[in-house]
Amino acid sequence: MKKTRSLVLILSMAAMVFSATAVTAQAKQIKIAMVNLAQSSPYFIGMADAVKQEAAHYTNIKVIVTDAKGDAQKLTSDVEDVLAQNVNGIILSGAWLESAPEVLDAIKRANVPLVLVDRMFTGPSSDQYTSWVGPDNFFIGQQVGAYIAKRLKGAGTVVILKGGPADNSIGYNRTNGVLSELKKTKIQTIAAPNYGGWSSDGGFKLMEDMLAKYKQIDAVFAENDSMGLGAQKAIADAKRSDKIFICGVDGEKAALQEIAKNGNYAASGLNSSDQIGRASFARMMSILAGATAEKNTVMPSPIITKDNVARFYFPESVF
Repeated sequence: MKKTRSLVLILSMAAMVFSATAVTAQAKQIKIAMVNLAQSSPYFIGMADAVKQEAAHYTNIKVIVTDAKGDAQKLTSDVEDVLAQNVNGIILSGAWLESAPEVLDAIKRANVPLVLVDRMFTGPSSDQYTSWVGPDNFFIGQQVGAYIAKRLKGAGTVVILKGGPADNSIGYNRTNGVLSELKKTKIQTIAAPNYGGWSSDGGFKLMEDMLAKYKQIDAVFAENDSMGLGAQKAIADAKRSDKIFICGVDGEKAALQEIAKNGNYAASGLNSSDQIGRASFARMMSILAGATAEKNTVMPSPIITKDNVARFYFPESVF
C-alpha cells in the first residue's frame, strides 16, 4: 500500500507541475486524445472515465475519447482523425491488440507524445511510445496461483477461463503466472476450450459448459473479474457455490464487493483501470510540462482477499 501511495503522490506532483506551467502559459488550451481499441467492458470504460474525471479539474483541457469497437483499422483512422485535430498528446488503450505499427508510426511522424496504458505493444515499431503505465501480469498470476495452491493444500482441480484471442499476451501472462505456481503441486488444471471474450456473459457460458462436463471442480481462475463474476453466477445456478471458489484479476468493484461478503469469490489480483487511467493522465501532464518521463512504469498489483479488501474497495471508483 505504501508503494501505491508513493506512486499516487509522485503522479499528483507531476500534475501540479503541469498546472503551474499551464498558468504561466496563460491557460493555453490543451487537447488530449484518449484513443481506445474498445469500450466493450467495464475495465476499458473505467479507464477512459478516469482520464476524463482527472481532466475535469482543469478548465483549459479538452479530452477527446474514441472507440474503435475492436477494429484495428478503425483505431488507425481514429488516430489519424485526432492528429488532424492537432491534439497535444495521445493516451492509447490497445485492449487486446498486440501490435499497431501504423498507429505508432503515425503518432511518431506527428511528433505527438504517446502514453500507452495497460497493453504494451509488441512487434514492429513497438518502442515508438513516450511512456507506458501498466501491470506485471505474470506477477499478478503468480500471486493468485500461490493463493489457490495454499487454499487447496496442494491438491484438487482448477478450471481456467481465458479471455482470448489466442495471441493475447495479457491473458497469456496471467495464466502462465498461475500455472507456474500450480505446477509445483499436485493440482490439476483444465482450461475451458473456448474464450470468454473478457465479459461476464462469456464467463457465464464457459462455466456452464465446464460444470456440465466436470463433476469435480474445486476452484476457478478467470483471466479477469468480469468473466469471474459470470462464472460465479453459473456456479450459483448449479448450486455448487459451497464447493467451488473463484479467483480473478483486475480488482473490479463488483468483484471486491463479492470478496467482502466472504463467499466463494475469494481473490482478485489488482489491475485497476481507474488507477491506471488517472496515472496515465498525470504522466501525460508531466510530459506536456516538459518533464522527461520514465519509459515504463509498473503499477503495484497486490492480491486482494477478504483480509485486505477494505483497503482497496472505493464505492466512488469508476471501475
